[in-house]
Amino acid sequence: MVLGDSLTFGLGLPSDESYPAILQRKLDQAGYRYEVVNAGVSGETSAGGLRRLDWALGNDARILILALGGNDGLRGIPVESMKANLSAIIDGAKRRGAAVLLAGMEAPPNLGNAYTGEFRGAFREVAQQQAVPLLPFLLQGVAGVASLNQGDRIHPNREGARLVAEHVWRSLEPIVREDAARR
Repeated sequence: MVLGDSLTFGLGLPSDESYPAILQRKLDQAGYRYEVVNAGVSGETSAGGLRRLDWALGNDARILILALGGNDGLRGIPVESMKANLSAIIDGAKRRGAAVLLAGMEAPPNLGNAYTGEFRGAFREVAQQQAVPLLPFLLQGVAGVASLNQGDRIHPNREGARLVAEHVWRSLEPIVREDAARR
């Protein structure tokens, strides 16, 4: 399950080119028997993700990739609120027996150095407090690179989504391997 926003949804891309769809192909190619569910919703915040957690996880989610926070940062939502929401999502996933990979985001610089620093640190703090692996920045190597993003300069294009999937896969594959060994 990939719980996220428009970046996860694959805004502006055919559904089979979103990074969760690419992760599905990687799982299939590696011989893992998992179904990736893209629970990305454009404009979603951490509070919205928390509200739809039960629906998103269903009854059998084994692994949750938590990729929320970007819209919190764009809206200047207090970092403490975002941290509380992310922690509650992780708690809910753990109660259901799902492993969690937390994907960090960056806040836009126009909100000031104090906010952007606190925002960046929030993901590390939540990951440490919750003892879950952290992918420090979902868009590592893609954000700010014009040739890897659509015209809005926010959402990855086809090649950008492929690179995001590669980046996520490096952190996800060990979690999948461990989960598959326990089955």
